[in-house]
Amino acid sequence: MNQRDKVLEYLKENGSITSWAAYQDLGVTQLATRIFELKEKGYKFRKEKVFFTTRLGRKSFYEEYYLDEYKHTQEGDIGSRQAHSA
Repeated sequence: MNQRDKVLEYLKENGSITSWAAYQDLGVTQLATRIFELKEKGYKFRKEKVFFTTRLGRKSFYEEYYLDEYKHTQEGDIGSRQAHSA
């Protein structure tokens, strides 16, 4: 399973993903690139900025990505559904 598929599966199972979760849970260091690749395949995302104050008192933020919808693509993609004949 490639990194793009790992990110997609994580989103479907957990509802959202951050860069930290992608790195810690999946070993993915370039989440924005994987999201871009998924967008090119037709997946739609929304992202929210989460603001916080660091331990040094500085204001900062990170982005959390949510899968809004996914299209059913070629056989073999995680988002695809295969028709089963009876």
